[in-house]
Amino acid sequence: MSKLKIGFVGVGNMGQAAHLRNYVTLPDCEVVALAEVRPKLGQEVARRYGIGKVYSGHEEMLESERLDGIVAIQQFQNHIALIPELLKAGIPILTEKPLADTVENGEAILHAARKAAAPLYLAYHKRSDPATAYAKAVIDQWKANGELGKMRYVRITMPPGDWAREGFASNVRTDESYESIQIKWDLYIQFVNYYIHQVNLMRFLLGEDYEVVFADPGSITLATRSESGVSGLIEMAPYETTRDWQESALVTFQKGWIRLDLPAPLALDEPGKVTILQDPGIPAVPTTQGPSLPHFHAMRAQAQNFLKAIRGESHPLCGVEDAFKDLQIARSYVDLFEKGTVV
Repeated sequence: MSKLKIGFVGVGNMGQAAHLRNYVTLPDCEVVALAEVRPKLGQEVARRYGIGKVYSGHEEMLESERLDGIVAIQQFQNHIALIPELLKAGIPILTEKPLADTVENGEAILHAARKAAAPLYLAYHKRSDPATAYAKAVIDQWKANGELGKMRYVRITMPPGDWAREGFASNVRTDESYESIQIKWDLYIQFVNYYIHQVNLMRFLLGEDYEVVFADPGSITLATRSESGVSGLIEMAPYETTRDWQESALVTFQKGWIRLDLPAPLALDEPGKVTILQDPGIPAVPTTQGPSLPHFHAMRAQAQNFLKAIRGESHPLCGVEDAFKDLQIARSYVDLFEKGTVV
């Protein structure tokens, strides 16, 4: 099988640390070109990673290269100007979460993606963590066989902490400036920036849509209810840590639960952990167990999943329809918080 040819649009901090360093080492793809508005940064990154072509803009790259996929890692306020243009190329795209800075801009990108000849995926890397994949398989199995009763509750906790784990330390940096769309850091933008991963993870674990039913006036929690009536809670900042990362998810059934502990996003070669309790009732003996997972981090697995998506193989990546729902959930939460009402 020939290597897939990948082009990068943007190689800033997240572009390098979370994405590029994975693609350049995967044997079944080749990063053949990058587009970067900062010329010195583009040249130095290309030199470090052995990338043959550097362009000052995506237009020139798309005109000159025959690509199988595009990884466009930008600040999300830039998505509305960039992503619809990239979609016109008819090439599969992976870009960072969230889909856009507003519901309106997200809807415009959604419409552009629906008309495009190739799919758009959002980099919700937690879906690709080996632990999340394992937990999701168990959840789906329990839902299908019913042996441990019905799903009852999902709780996701993400206290602020050291999410980067020195992941940017080896990045190429220059002192070049560039124009970026300025955004107002209001409550909505802050929530979307910090907690949209958890909003998405909630739907992924549930396996169905949900709505926000309560916004805590203290900004600590939000409560949800799924289409089938499963209760949910996202704990945003019940406490803070300085040198640790303590993100977790708990999915409960009537007679058991699955706990997912996720690593810091930029922690290398560190998967999450899964703990499973099964207590089917007397005379069965309750068991608590956890698998030994490969030392393979979510960002690298996400890159592999994008390559699978390009080839038409099965993958857990987040599509544009799902990502748009995240913006709607965020808007719903902020509206409830500001109104001080409960559904």
